[in-house]
This record gives sequence, structure tokens and C-alpha cells, in this order.
Amino acid sequence: MSEVMASELGRVTARGTPRQIGRTLGEAGRDAVREVLLGADYWQAVTDPAHAGAVEVMAENVKAMFPSVWEELQGLAEGLELPLEQVVAWNCRGDLMSNVPDGCTTVQIPGDVPVIGHNEDGLPGFRGHAFVAGITPDDGPALMSFCYPGSIPGHTFAANAAGLVQAVNNLRLRGVAPQLPRMGLGRAVLACEGMDKALALLARHNDSGGFHMTLAQAGDTRVMSVEFGGEACSTRQIEAPAVHANHALHMGARAAEQTITDSSRDRQARGAQMIGDGVTDPLRILRDTGGTGLPIHRCSPDDPDNENTLATALFRIEKSSVEWRLHDQTSERPVIEGRWPRS
Repeated sequence: MSEVMASELGRVTARGTPRQIGRTLGEAGRDAVREVLLGADYWQAVTDPAHAGAVEVMAENVKAMFPSVWEELQGLAEGLELPLEQVVAWNCRGDLMSNVPDGCTTVQIPGDVPVIGHNEDGLPGFRGHAFVAGITPDDGPALMSFCYPGSIPGHTFAANAAGLVQAVNNLRLRGVAPQLPRMGLGRAVLACEGMDKALALLARHNDSGGFHMTLAQAGDTRVMSVEFGGEACSTRQIEAPAVHANHALHMGARAAEQTITDSSRDRQARGAQMIGDGVTDPLRILRDTGGTGLPIHRCSPDDPDNENTLATALFRIEKSSVEWRLHDQTSERPVIEGRWPRS
């Protein structure tokens, strides 16, 4: 990765065992978690002892199925200097509750050289505290991921050295009795050496809270839209320019059991309108503040979902490499650029 200009996005390098990586990420986010999260209502709600049974079930299943993810969570708790149970609960927040402040919008442009654009929308208080991690595990592909303080990678935007690109949106599914945390599944996807393995993983393991993932792979012109959660998984290849906000679009009956916020509905409608008008520049769509409803690019201090756009990512998926350009909330030019494989 190369930094282009001064940025609100921090930079963190982590390497080693999963536990060492988790500890590094925890240390990087420790002060921000104390400043932004620990006194917040949503932290108290997610870590409430009432959820202890569900958290224990998910923890045991992660230990058994994805031990490296579990070790990363252990390291994260050590780096944050917080009880493991609380850190695991926070990383299960979208499985325990459907109204946590996780947003995002993804633009999907298929073609011979697909392009994926993504607005990472999160807690406004994390502006200036979120960071981009370059991670080199002892085992498995290296990766680049946007990270929130207190959270493992795999639920924002990322790319790994095998050429796999991941962009993730929150789905607010109701009536879920989760057996696995969706963020743990997202982290496991980033350890996959290819898109087909990632798709197979999500088809097999989806007894979690709801997520939408856009997946693409260097050397593969497919752009795949995957909606999963609540023991359901729907996979669709994107054949024409499209946008996806924070509600399921092709999940069938399971989509009937979801909460659609005004912001998600408005962003979906505005993005679709722009594409219908012939706009296919992802950055133009993701920075748009027009339309009659709530905007795609979110900077309002009174956003009704308590979310602001903290970063915008553009991925160009080529035959033998993936190139990314990252913007912070307001930068006109990229603040971080990179490519797998490195040139």
C-alpha cells in the first residue's frame, strides 16, 4: 500500500499468528474504543449479560469451525485490554441485534474489467480513528482491510493477496437465532484463496445475522452478490451496473423478515436512479448528496441511523491483479492506493 496524501484514515501493519495479529489490531484501536464505545448505549446493549448464552454458542462454534478467527478475537481482546466476553459480544453485534449502527452502500460495475465501489458508513465518532490494516498472516493470504477499532476485519471492505475482493453491507434481518457470528464468517472469507471457495463457505455456513457481500476475483470477470443470514443464502451474478444498500434484494422469503430504514431505502432508490440515468462512475454515485431523500454520501451529524461515510473504496479487478484507491470522508483524491500483487 502507498499513502498518497494526508488522511483521516490511520495505517496499521499486523503480522504473525492470528493471536498476534488480533493483539496488534486491538492495541491500534484501544484508545478509540474507550473514547467512542464504552460509554455508548449500543455497547451496553450488545454486551448485556442477557446475550451471554447466545454469545457462548457462537463462540464455541467459531472455536470449532474457524479456530484462527477465534485466536484473532482472543488477541483483539488482549490488545484492547477488555474482557474477552465483551469483545466477542461486540463482534457478534449484528447477530444479537438488528439495529446496530452499521450501514454502507456498494456500487457494482461488471465488465471485462469489473469495478466495485463502496462507501463504508459507521459511527460518526470513529471519524479519524478508523484505520486501514495491512495484514500478513503466518498462514494464508496477506490482506488489506478497513478496520473499526474493536472489530476484526471481514465486515467492511478488503482485498487479499489471492486477488479476492470483498465489500460488505449490513442487512437488518429479524428473527435470527444465530449459531455463528456474521463477522467471523466475513473474516473466514478473507482467508479464502479464491471466490469459489468463498461462495462455498457462505453457502454452507449462514446461520448468522444478515450480511450482503459483493465478491470479485482477479482473473475472473464475475461480480457476485451474496445475501446471507438466518440460515439462508442467495447468490446472484451481477450482469449490469447495480447498487446495493442495507436491505436484501434477492433473498426471497427471508427478505420479508427484515428492517428497511429510510436511509437504506433512499440510498437504494437514488443509486438505482443514477444508474438508470446512465451514471456508471462509482465515485460519482458514492459521493452523491442529491435526490429527494436521505443521501448516499452521509455526513450529517443527525443521521437517523447514526452513521456517516468514513471512507470510500474503489476496486479495479484486472486479469492478474486488483488495484484499490481509498478516499476518506471528504478527500477529492485518493489518500491510499495499492495493488495485489505488489508491483
